[in-house]
Amino acid sequence: MKVEKAKLADVPQIHKLANHFAEKGEMLPRALSDIYENLRDFFVARDGEKVVACAALHIYWSDLAELRTVSVSEEIQNQRVGAHLVQACLREAMELDIPTVFCLTYKPIFFERFGFRRVDKLELPRKVWAECYRCPKFPNCDEVALIYQRENLTRAGDKEVENGRNTFR
Repeated sequence: MKVEKAKLADVPQIHKLANHFAEKGEMLPRALSDIYENLRDFFVARDGEKVVACAALHIYWSDLAELRTVSVSEEIQNQRVGAHLVQACLREAMELDIPTVFCLTYKPIFFERFGFRRVDKLELPRKVWAECYRCPKFPNCDEVALIYQRENLTRAGDKEVENGRNTFR
């Protein structure tokens, strides 16, 4: 398996994968139209033709991007697939010279392993006003906000990001 940019044919599988976890209350749901509109944000891992994991880096502004929709099929969890997807997104942020990446999650410990640190959601004003106000949970969001700063981008995922590798065993 390797991590690569998503293709148009991957959209229905990304939608199904992400919303599987949304139905379990582990992430917010994603509309099919949202995935099509933001397809260029997505990285995927495939097992043959099947998308088994995905993650997206969504750019908000010249200095801010969000890591979102990190989803890994239950049958391949704990095999570092999610880690490789996060590394691919952080590598892309570094290549695009984006100094701050954030995420909102119900699983903060996973992201803290990459150097994300918890912050108050009020530190993310563009995010709150750009999308959060449309969320059914607004203003009572129960997700945890985390931020990843440029100084961490140069060491994201240790040597794998620095070497540009995104293939895993």
